[in-house]
Amino acid sequence: MRSVAGLAFVVLAATLYLYWLSSYLPAGPRRVQTNGQDPGQSAVNTEERSRLKFPSDLEELREMAELLQFYKTEHTSYVLLLFCSAYLYKQSFAIPGSSFLNILAGAIFGPYQGLLLACVLTTVGSTMCYLLSQAFGKHYIVSLFPDKVALLQRKVEENQDCLFFFLLFLRFFPMTPNWFLNMSAPIVNIPVTFFFCSVFIGLLPYNFICVQTGAMLSDVSSLDDLFSWQRLLQLLAIACVALLPGALIRRYSQSRLKLDKPQQNGLIVDKKIQ
Repeated sequence: MRSVAGLAFVVLAATLYLYWLSSYLPAGPRRVQTNGQDPGQSAVNTEERSRLKFPSDLEELREMAELLQFYKTEHTSYVLLLFCSAYLYKQSFAIPGSSFLNILAGAIFGPYQGLLLACVLTTVGSTMCYLLSQAFGKHYIVSLFPDKVALLQRKVEENQDCLFFFLLFLRFFPMTPNWFLNMSAPIVNIPVTFFFCSVFIGLLPYNFICVQTGAMLSDVSSLDDLFSWQRLLQLLAIACVALLPGALIRRYSQSRLKLDKPQQNGLIVDKKIQ
């Protein structure tokens, strides 16, 4: 019961902090609005204050990117703090939707800074989820997912001699959701150092695709631009770069990892398990 109360306190405190941070926006840069006046007449300067929320589709994502780019011109530190806080909130509590934030990172911070930011936040947020599970959730996760936890434990034990590459394989070719792997890793005795490094490297291709897509979408004004030959070639190049590490890991796994068995419930299991 104490673990439930502790986790509830952490979630409540983080939610209140994020709500406060997103609700009280600083004054944004001044926009000039003519309100239908002639160019020779004086313009009216207005300051807009908007409420922020997590984007749920592409249109909301574009609006959010435009708004944060608008604030970023004069409040770079605030936008960075807000973005990092929102990303860590989602990752720490295993809330779906980090792909939208990866795309947003590319749109706001560019392809290189955005990629570095996404990789660091993904790794730190996943590690925070690992630590929260270790502190509060072990008993409940085993109770909710007993079969999956047992199967993952077995595979970890079978691949102890190459555990790091096994973890990389699970990130490149997810046979179980990332959120479940984050929460169950401390239960199956995966060292936090292995976990941290495998998240950073293993999710790099995924983050790369999302961030590059966001950087590209920030320059697109219509669907015709998106499906131009230049954009399609850019997407092809992004895909090729992202798939290369996965191909190397797959080749290594065929010779070293014990993965040559059928799947059940999202994890590789022995044939005798029904």
